[in-house]
Amino acid sequence: MPKRIKLILIIITSITPFLVTAVHAQNNGGTPTWEDAELQNELRFLRVEMVSIATGTKQSISRAPAVTTVITAQDIKTMGTTNLDEVLETVPGLHVARSPIGYNSIYTFRGIYSALNPQVLMLVNGISIDTLYMGNRGQAFGSMPVNAIARIEIIRGPGSAAFGADAFAGVINIITKTKDDIDCTEIGARLGSFNTREVWGLQGGEIGGVDIALALEYHTTDGQREMIEADAQTPFDALYGTDVSLAPGPVNLSRQNLDVRFDASKDLWRLRLGYQQRQDFGLGVGINEALDPNGRFAEDHISADLTYHNPEFSQNWDVTAQLSLMQTKWRTTDNLWVYPPGSFGGAYPDGFIGNPGLSEDISRFDISGFYSGLKKHTFRLGTGFYYGDLHDVQFVANNGIDPATGQNLPPGSPLVNLTGTSSSFLSEGTRKNGYVFLQDIWEFADDWELTAGLRYDHYSDFGSSLNPRFALVWQTNAELTTKLLYGRAFRAPSFLEQYGINNPVALGNPDLVPEKIETWELVFMRHSADKSRVSFNLFYYQWQDAIRFVPELLADTSTAQNIGTQTGYGFEIEGKWKFGKNFNLLSNYAFQRAKDENANHDAGNAPHHQIYLRTDWQFLPHWYTSTQVNWVADRKRVFYDYRPNIDDYTTVDLTLHRTNFNKHWDFSIAVRNLFNEDAREPSFGPDKTGIVAVPNDLPLAGRHYFIELRYQF
Repeated sequence: MPKRIKLILIIITSITPFLVTAVHAQNNGGTPTWEDAELQNELRFLRVEMVSIATGTKQSISRAPAVTTVITAQDIKTMGTTNLDEVLETVPGLHVARSPIGYNSIYTFRGIYSALNPQVLMLVNGISIDTLYMGNRGQAFGSMPVNAIARIEIIRGPGSAAFGADAFAGVINIITKTKDDIDCTEIGARLGSFNTREVWGLQGGEIGGVDIALALEYHTTDGQREMIEADAQTPFDALYGTDVSLAPGPVNLSRQNLDVRFDASKDLWRLRLGYQQRQDFGLGVGINEALDPNGRFAEDHISADLTYHNPEFSQNWDVTAQLSLMQTKWRTTDNLWVYPPGSFGGAYPDGFIGNPGLSEDISRFDISGFYSGLKKHTFRLGTGFYYGDLHDVQFVANNGIDPATGQNLPPGSPLVNLTGTSSSFLSEGTRKNGYVFLQDIWEFADDWELTAGLRYDHYSDFGSSLNPRFALVWQTNAELTTKLLYGRAFRAPSFLEQYGINNPVALGNPDLVPEKIETWELVFMRHSADKSRVSFNLFYYQWQDAIRFVPELLADTSTAQNIGTQTGYGFEIEGKWKFGKNFNLLSNYAFQRAKDENANHDAGNAPHHQIYLRTDWQFLPHWYTSTQVNWVADRKRVFYDYRPNIDDYTTVDLTLHRTNFNKHWDFSIAVRNLFNEDAREPSFGPDKTGIVAVPNDLPLAGRHYFIELRYQF
């Protein structure tokens, strides 16, 4: 996009929240301009939004003691987004970067970027899906389809006082559809670029007095094929005089996903079951940033939770108890090339191979209650227990230590099963966590509310953490709300960081302590009588004891240490407006500066500036379009990365919808990255020898398309 056009766009969207006033509908009374029920539902997007992620009880966003965003199923449908990552990129202050391994998502909140991204807590229906191994969503999570999602609630900032570990940089809560959200049977299909095919079905109803909801989604794709010009093998080809690197070559982003959700409720009880299957999971640039067109991951994720909720348990008490179980099995289905065949001067004709796998079982029990028996106070208190078991660690390789001899496997060896030996990549283990928390929402004066919370967690492997939060909310006038927020959070060390073995660049350290962060925020929210909405927030944080893999003196290894310190500040501004009865505008701008205090340098890899603009326009009955513009700019490198800064990019997405034809059908057609922008996300920086494996960063998909049909009956 020409710089002049980009500059105009930046200026307009930056000042819009201060200049734009919503335009009233010109037809006051009589028949509406448009009679399309679909659009009328969408045009109510300025209604007072309710959120429960901040305190556990429903509140308006303006009263919630956190900086929150709510994205509804209707928002998702209107935008034409097809997976969770596309949805989250629209949130101010949140950028979705990519890992070279499988192009896994790196949810970067306010400049807090890390390769494995354990600083973000992801919940499904309020229950964490983060894993013990890496502390993130898993190696083959691969985002999530959206047809079964009722709404997404996001906290930008700390949440450990409510959620415990890993609610650090932000919290994402995905709420799936119930019978109340599915008022018919829906089946749909989507075809798109890269041989992408998707089908889904939604069903809601009642059987024997039990409300039932079922969602099934299947997705398969070859993935985009953008080129990697050089990879981790390229420097070794120069050293050995070989030509075995597959670069230049395409990334490998094949996927075959199955997602099933079941929800049953009756009276005070609710049962949810979930199954996620990931197969044919391509490794992006490769497990070690060396192109690998053949290696694949697979993962099975099974979850179940049973909830009892009695809002009238006794006088003044609203009680909830929940038992949840989660099982994850991650494995390698095709040999993973750490380096390709012929590497190290031909010493490994079949490739330098390492095939990991493991399983996890996690169980939780929580009980909490609201007490409203004291005037002007609403107390919430609760306790719970967590048990996690990482087991069945598997490892097959043709390198490393031969457990039979205690010597290195000679080059060219066949694959050896190292499972259950000291030559594996990870020690098995368990983790126990018990916690208690207390929260008070105190309406101490007219238009004033103070929320105070405190949570104590004790872990079996690294000790305890105490995390408070305070939120002062002032209804300044009928249209303006002011909030002053403080919170402290922690991030638990992952098992990789504690118990990793035999990987010289990532050795574990059982003496690690949790990462810690303190955040201060000032928020202004304006919801005017003319239905425009604008919010502005300032933030500052201090992140301490960040875990890094640090090179050891006099050894060719790196071990996890609590060594990093980062500070950050910035602001986010967002607005929504309705123009007449057929045009909506949403825009946001985010600015941040994050500093690596140890290096006295920009923390790197995260955009200093982001602008998002979305318009929804119904130009004829039953016809409407959604246009999205996303600008990502000013990304510095980390202090030890000598490459030029990462290029800015602007993407434009268009979606055309035709609703309610023949009474039952909806049709959509979309183009993504309309102008075929060369958009890239940062690759990892130099290793300790100064070599950058993928010097030209990670290319995102160019222009691509999809068409979609939905049938409802």
